[in-house]
Order: sequence, then C-alpha cells, then structure tokens
Amino acid sequence: MTKLYIYIVTAFAISLVFSLVCTPLVVKLCNENGIYDLPNARKVHKYNIPRLGGTLFLPSLAFGAIVTLLIRQQFLEGEFEIGISRIMMIVGAIMIYLIGIYDDLKGMKATHKFIVQTIAALLFPLCNLMISDLHGLFGVHEISIWISYPLTVFVILLIVNAMNLIDGIDGLASGLAFLILASFAYLYYQIHALLFCIISTSLAGAILAFFIFNMYGKVGRLKTFMGDSGSLFLGYVIAYLAIKYQMSNEPNGFPYRDDSILISFTLVFLPCIDVVRVALQRKFNGKEMFEADKTHIHHYIMQMGLDMHQALYVILILFVSICFINYGLYVGAIPMTYIVLLDIVIYGIFIWTVAKLKPGIN
Repeated sequence: MTKLYIYIVTAFAISLVFSLVCTPLVVKLCNENGIYDLPNARKVHKYNIPRLGGTLFLPSLAFGAIVTLLIRQQFLEGEFEIGISRIMMIVGAIMIYLIGIYDDLKGMKATHKFIVQTIAALLFPLCNLMISDLHGLFGVHEISIWISYPLTVFVILLIVNAMNLIDGIDGLASGLAFLILASFAYLYYQIHALLFCIISTSLAGAILAFFIFNMYGKVGRLKTFMGDSGSLFLGYVIAYLAIKYQMSNEPNGFPYRDDSILISFTLVFLPCIDVVRVALQRKFNGKEMFEADKTHIHHYIMQMGLDMHQALYVILILFVSICFINYGLYVGAIPMTYIVLLDIVIYGIFIWTVAKLKPGIN
C-alpha cells in the first residue's frame, strides 16, 4: 500500500493551491458587487472587507478529497464506498454552508439559522454518530440513548456556533481551526483512517490559504473575511471529526482509546468555553444571551492595549498550552475529570487576569 502520508500531503497541497488560485477571484467578485463586511461599533475592523472568503472551504475540501481518492483508486488500492450515512453528513454540511452564504448575502434571522443548524445536527445520531460513552468523565461511562441523542445535538450546535462567534479578529477562527484540523489529521493518521485524514488535511489546506489572505492581504486588494459560510462550515466539519474520534470503542473499526473523549474535548474546549462564558455573562447582566457585544476573549485582550495580531498569538499560545497540559496530565495518570475541571479553572483565571489588567470591562 502506498504510504498514507503521500495521500495526506496530496490532499493538503491540492486544496491549498485551489484556494490560493480562487480566493482572488472571490475577492474580485465581492468588490464588484459590494459584498462587504461593514464596520460598526462592535467590530474591530475599520474598512469594508469582502466577506465571502469562506465560500471556498467546501469546494476546496471537496476538490482536494475527490482528486486524492481518485489518485488512490488509480494505484488499485481499493474503491471508496461513500455509503448512506456519509451522504447524509455531506447533506448536513451543504445545508450549513448554504445558510451561511445566504446570511452573508441577504441576512438571516438567528432563529431560522438555528432551526437549520438543528436539522443538520440531528443527522449525526441518525447516522449513528453520537456521544454514547463518557469513558469515566465525571464518573459516567455508557449513557442511554435518551441522553445521548440530545447531548450529541447540543455539542454539535455548540461547536458550530463557537467557531462562528470566535471569528472576531483576523486569523483567529482560521488559526484555531488549522491547529485543530492538523491535530485530527495526526490522530487519524495514527489509526490509519485515511478518509478522515484527507478530510482534515484538505480543509486545513483551504484554511491556510484563507489565513494568508486574511492576515496579510492588503485592504482594498486581497484581504477577505470568511463570513458565516466559512465559520459555520468549519464548525460542522470539526464537530464531525470530534464526534467520530471520540467513538473509539464503538464498532467503527478504530482502535480503542480511553482518552479519545478527552482529546476531542481538548481540541474544541477554548472556543466552546468562551461562547458559554459570554452567553452566561450576558444573561447574568440582564442582556439577551445571543446579543452581539465585545465580551469575547479576543475583545478582552485587545482592550488591554494589544493589537489584533498580538491578541491572536496570545489565544493560539493559550490553546496550545492547554493541549500540552492536558496531554502531560493524562500521561501522568491524572483522572480526566480533574483535567477538565483544571481547564475550566485555567480559562477562568486567564479571563479574570485580563479583566483585572483592564479596569472597566463589563
């Protein structure tokens, strides 16, 4: 069998090049039709920025994955069977992608978006992709289907919206997503799960191309934002990879890993805990839980006087630090429950410290 890493690199390279070539065309389309993310009081950018950069995530992922699988087939290493469950997942991803595009172009009520997101999330348990065992986390092992179904849907909705709402400064959502996808690519490589490696690396290639234009493209020329079409789609794919990976002791052909749920938790922890904290803080302050404001982690850091790039680096370092801390503690035989609680404490101390360094934060 051809070395697995050859397919991984191929998928990444194809998607990266495809996105690098097509992004300037998307930016040109936005400029010609006035499709911009406009600045306002709660946003940190000051110029009209093309907002459809994320529309290339799905095409780049599809192109990179399909071409790579066709190359694999040419080496007579077996045909790839898509199956009804994977078709349903593709349908869910397309639903999320399309509502994101519609919201970017026309605007969409939050309730309508949430309904479509819920329908897409319900496809997971229908495809037997669910959280059915916590592997001892908080003392819980196997859970009933009546808890598993709603828990799975809740987690998917949380991840999808966390990736959407964390997309507040240049490079943040894409930077976190790239690290998460690179991690999943490595994890799936370890267990020889080719399809999931290809999904991870194809999307990572598209994100890297976007990251370059988003971070270093000049305003009015090549700079672009991913928009809801990109951030929502990212969240859905990451949720798929996380839910699938934590099912390591299910009859899916993956080797058993009792730390799989901790790994999935660790990779999505930071964006998810920030969204939960912001929603609860708004509720406590008598505001609507989903009312837009400037209380996310990146807003707090910038209110200390750091610029967008510095805030990005701080958050990425925090993410990587939590990953290494969790790995070290688990290797040191610390129970998963204590590790999760410590993560929450670390995040809480970080937010409290930032708030203290900038008086007047609400």
